[in-house]
Amino acid sequence: MSAILSLPVKGMNCVSCVGRVEKAVGKLSGVAGVSINLASGRVMVTPSADADVKMPAAVVAAISAAGYTPLVEPLRLKLTGLRCAGCVGRVEKALRAVPGVIDVKISQATGTALIDAADVAEADLIAAVTAAGYGAAPVVAEDATAPSGRASGGAREPVIGEGARAALALLLAAPLLLPMLGGPVLPVWAQLLLGSLVQFGLGWPFYAGAWNAVRHGAANMDVLVVLGTLAGWGLSGWMALTAHEGHAPHLYYEASATIVAMLLLGRWLEARAKRKTGAAIEALMELRPQVARVRRDGVEVTLPIAELRRGDVALVRAGEQVPVDGSILEGATHLDESMITGESLPVAKGVGAAVTGGSMNLDGFIAVTAGALGADSTLFRIIRMVEEAGAAKAPIQRIVDKVSAVFVPVILILALLTLTGWLLAGAGVEAAMINAVSVLVIACPCALGLATPTALMVGTGAAARAGILIRDAEALERARDIGVVAFDKTGTLTEGRPAIAVVQPVTGMDKDTVLRLAAALQAASLHPLAQAVRDAMPDVTAAGAIRALPGLGVEGTLDGRVLLLGNGRLMAERGVDVASLDTVARGLTARGHSLSWLAADGRVLGLIAFGDKVKQTAPAAIARLKALGVRTIMLTGDNAGAAAAAAAALGVDEVLAELLPQDKGQALARLKAGGRVVAMVGDGINDAPALAAADIGIAMGTGTDIAMRAAGITLMRGDPALVADAIAVSRRTVTKIRQNLFWAFIYNLVGVPLAMAGLLNPMLAGAAMAASSVCVVGNALLLRGWRAGR
Repeated sequence: MSAILSLPVKGMNCVSCVGRVEKAVGKLSGVAGVSINLASGRVMVTPSADADVKMPAAVVAAISAAGYTPLVEPLRLKLTGLRCAGCVGRVEKALRAVPGVIDVKISQATGTALIDAADVAEADLIAAVTAAGYGAAPVVAEDATAPSGRASGGAREPVIGEGARAALALLLAAPLLLPMLGGPVLPVWAQLLLGSLVQFGLGWPFYAGAWNAVRHGAANMDVLVVLGTLAGWGLSGWMALTAHEGHAPHLYYEASATIVAMLLLGRWLEARAKRKTGAAIEALMELRPQVARVRRDGVEVTLPIAELRRGDVALVRAGEQVPVDGSILEGATHLDESMITGESLPVAKGVGAAVTGGSMNLDGFIAVTAGALGADSTLFRIIRMVEEAGAAKAPIQRIVDKVSAVFVPVILILALLTLTGWLLAGAGVEAAMINAVSVLVIACPCALGLATPTALMVGTGAAARAGILIRDAEALERARDIGVVAFDKTGTLTEGRPAIAVVQPVTGMDKDTVLRLAAALQAASLHPLAQAVRDAMPDVTAAGAIRALPGLGVEGTLDGRVLLLGNGRLMAERGVDVASLDTVARGLTARGHSLSWLAADGRVLGLIAFGDKVKQTAPAAIARLKALGVRTIMLTGDNAGAAAAAAAALGVDEVLAELLPQDKGQALARLKAGGRVVAMVGDGINDAPALAAADIGIAMGTGTDIAMRAAGITLMRGDPALVADAIAVSRRTVTKIRQNLFWAFIYNLVGVPLAMAGLLNPMLAGAAMAASSVCVVGNALLLRGWRAGR
């Protein structure tokens, strides 16, 4: 890299801010110098001679980690003309060369470029792609959440047209193959006519692609196809012109025509299969309503989604989709959120409950106050995360990129060596040319280029359907090797809200009376413990003269008695003797429960113990992780008693209690020192440092945005069973990637030498080339059958 990176940054207000940003950026590898203009809020970074393409993204990450906001805009382009991994590399290189571009991810499977940039016009990006010899078009704003193949801003591959083109090519090539089946040999002029129609008419897209590559100083798969088939066609013409009178020449029009027809068929099948790799995104897109009924100034109006504003009240009847993220202002219902969270059961929602755009309203009328819109909506973030994961490069892809960069030139050299070698061996021009053609048409860079992105797109899409969002390819590959999972306790393995664990009355008193009197005192309290009491005893008469006692509890009167509800200190201050329940209380405290004592007229009536209930699915989730060979550890800031009680119920292997947020990070560092890949699962703001410190962070979607931003994997519902599912789907996906790469490499490593040795017919070589890409995509599509819980 040589261009200076100029980056607008929000939040720099003083000289100390400048110093912090300079320090954060200046220590990065690949940075030669940093200058900051505080007045304009702009950071200028001069790259060093050894800076690589990842330096701009590292600068953005460093500024964000320092507490400031780089103003980076996500842009999307629909690309055309991508034929192989080499094409992807050339477009990526061209886009990264545009000043202001921070990061580029390109998916060959969907033909989409996802670009993070600062102060870059779309026109400049499109011009860079065009200069590289490919097509690009912006994805318009209203389709920003559309999957790349459907966005109106891009030119979709004409799948139907390719199918018709392939069928016609096969139809015209069929008569040329009749002699192989014992049929009549067509006259030379008929062979020339049919072969030329297929070669230059129906095969024209190959010529267009090859010319586009060559005039920009590159070589792609189309170049190999054109050289190979044109050589066969030209050889046939030469043989016909130089044939002795009365001697039937050996022509190869059937070979060149069949190769073109088979490649067109393969390209059509590949296009169809690639469209299926985005099925998960297509399904998510189907969730987005196009219009919403909105109440404005007391009048109900129907508006396009794009015209909604934050704070608008959307009206949703039973059987309709919720149009926007927000909260329920009026009404109650059950929502089907299965396509977003993976939860199959309807979820009850009432006034104040958060709802997600795209979920289905099942049985009641609700009015929803619009919150997040457009790019900030949950649906958009899910779609973008799935697309980015599919476009991101897994670490294993770096090997493929290096091979793809030299693949076509190497094949051209090998074909030339084949031609020369056979000529020197005395085989004659005809045999030498046919063997060289076989080398050109069997080599397939497409299979190499599709091996990783197709599996990533299908795997991350299947995970998204189950409520698992994988941020990028590196997170997916790391998740495969997880050996230790560290869980935060509260809200992750437990419900995260207090519930009554034990009600212990004194002799002569019953549990219901203790609960009823406690609920009477707590009728108007907002304290979490009060809510737990009301949940257990909902319909009670409220006590009178209720008075909160800060740090102690609450008092009031009911039926002429003075009631007290609070901690042990309140009982001691009011002289209430609790000795009769002292032994029980000590045992409950040792197990980590919080206690509230109930007294009337100075005499203890009983105690209520509260605990954080273990999630119903958590023990089975822990057991499943153990079955996968994963060690489980619980990290918590709770006291040792509460942690030990939860651990016993869950069956985790180890417990570390009474930890501060920074202590969790240190604990994870010790675990990582053991050499195993460590994952951290959490949901709160205090978990964010630990999520970032782990090899891979897994955030519960029920938690905070800060935790989700720090994580590599987000679980869209608070079910710890999804942790094992995330590991399982990552293992399946990485296995598919490796299978695809193995077959793509083996295909070329075996096929090319066979062709050079003269052991491969050109028609068979062409069919094998077409089949290789289809097989790779088809193998990736098998991931669509993955289901959570398996």
